[in-house]
Amino acid sequence: MSTAPNAPALALIVDDEADIRELVELTLMRMGLRTQAAGDLAQARELLSAQSFDFCITDMRLPDGLGLELVREYSGRLPIAVITAYGNAEMAVESLKAGAFDFVSKPVDLGMLRKLVDSALKLRAPAPPAAAAVTPAAAAPARADAASGGDSGGLLGEAPAIQQLRGLVERLARSQAPVHIAGESGTGKELTARLIHAKSPRSAGPFVAVNCGAIPSELMESEFFGHRKGSFTGASKDKTGLFQAAEGGTLFLDEVADLPLHMQVKLLRAVQERAVRPVGADSELPVNVRIISATHKSLTDLVAKGAFRQDLYYRLNVIEVRTPALRERREDIPLLASAILKRLAATNGLGKPPSLDRSALELLSGYSFPGNVRELENTLERAITLSDGARITADDLQLRPCLPTEGTSETVAAPASPAAARPAGLPVVGTGALDAHVEELEKQAIREALEKTRWNKTKAAELLGMSFRSLRYRIKKLGIE
Repeated sequence: MSTAPNAPALALIVDDEADIRELVELTLMRMGLRTQAAGDLAQARELLSAQSFDFCITDMRLPDGLGLELVREYSGRLPIAVITAYGNAEMAVESLKAGAFDFVSKPVDLGMLRKLVDSALKLRAPAPPAAAAVTPAAAAPARADAASGGDSGGLLGEAPAIQQLRGLVERLARSQAPVHIAGESGTGKELTARLIHAKSPRSAGPFVAVNCGAIPSELMESEFFGHRKGSFTGASKDKTGLFQAAEGGTLFLDEVADLPLHMQVKLLRAVQERAVRPVGADSELPVNVRIISATHKSLTDLVAKGAFRQDLYYRLNVIEVRTPALRERREDIPLLASAILKRLAATNGLGKPPSLDRSALELLSGYSFPGNVRELENTLERAITLSDGARITADDLQLRPCLPTEGTSETVAAPASPAAARPAGLPVVGTGALDAHVEELEKQAIREALEKTRWNKTKAAELLGMSFRSLRYRIKKLGIE
């Protein structure tokens, strides 16, 4: 923009109804903005070509065409909001897909309009660094990628798929449109959502993440929308819902496919009307949140089966983002592995992280990683324990062999044979309990070695045949001290 940084922002209002133009102009002027107005597309184009604006709001239906035409022509240059007819959800979604910053419905709610303009004008200033807004609560794959720092924006890698994802995050941060993130488990869906939030005008607001599959069905309405004291048995005081907690920020609906149908109906209304009704309340409360959803399931398949509402799907999936599987970006595995090892070493006080020898790198690069970055992190955490503390070999990784999938050249992890995987003398246990059983045996062996050496860790490490650093890491990992 050519507007000086400290000059009042200049807004263009495009509407053929004089009373709406005057209402919006008056509202924006009271906010300290300068305004110009146009009654049709031709006049708006003339003004836009003559000078630079910081914000534009246009009615959808104009005498000489649709406001959508302005969105398609100018959305890359300035934030454009669209005024839609009340209840016209399809047109609102279409405007967002075309690149509109946001939309408001007639009759125009002035409170919502002010919040919308505030968010749009924040795009004039550089967004804060992503690292400052991405909280430590990110999932395991998020932590692994975020360990990179640098210019990656928290998504480490140089593969085309990850570069495309980084570019998409930058563009989506300049919009308020709902985003749906699709991808396999462990590919960093929550990290991607956090980065969109961190780079957006909402970065100063809260990022509230909720796992939709972890909330009991009977408590969902109260959790999402809040409740009033006495509205049901046990409601001893007013409760703020997740929508209110995310006010001014972003609400991340993880595993949204797990929402039961009755809750999908209520969520649809909240998204459409931008208002929620707490349980036991007499009226709705306006909310200003951006919705980002995610799931590892196929929403289109669920819609076809009748397990997910089609109207909600279209409201959540205005823009779809796909996080690539690790096997689609194998060239990034060495970079990711190095970042993960550095973080694990720092977290556990190991000093210099162990390095991966060539055999280990080759094995990692050829493995399919069905659990994606999360599995890579777990694999390396285990390998640190089994290594000599300085170098990780292929044997330390303990990866299962990979077999080609039927009809393709792609490889997947072969199921481990219980008999082959079980050390001599280890009792047969259920697959889910095996790790816990082995962990208990490790604890027992380490305790016995420590007791024999009167808790001299150096001698205990020699007795166990491992390095002092590996023993110290394992003691901390297993919670022995």
